Amino acid sequence: MTKPFLKCVSWYLVVAMFILGAVPNVYAGLSPSEVINISGVDRASDLQSIQNILEMKMVAQRLNQIGFTKNEIQARLCQLDDDQIHRLALNLDDIKIGSGGFEVLVVVLLIGILIAVWLRVMGKKVIIQ
Repeated sequence: MTKPFLKCVSWYLVVAMFILGAVPNVYAGLSPSEVINISGVDRASDLQSIQNILEMKMVAQRLNQIGFTKNEIQARLCQLDDDQIHRLALNLDDIKIGSGGFEVLVVVLLIGILIAVWLRVMGKKVIIQ
């Protein structure tokens, strides 16, 4: 390759990078042509799923400890609109009562294995007497 050719290519790259850097960023996306209305909310089934959770012994006991009576809970549920009840019913599926022990055990075991492998690689020995 000749020197004039390399000089021409390098100037071309400089100009190309300047042009590419000068173009503004455009953050565009698709937008719907009409407003999407979620009207498929079934208040009765959402209230039923909330009632099923509230009837559980542990939940009822905890609400009693906090100081809520069944009438107060029902009054508060009646004050909620359809969207709030639907969101509450969807969030109830994420509640797992009494779980989490298995995940903690797995994490502790993995940390122990990683420490053992690290000590083995470093050539260290742990002696428990």
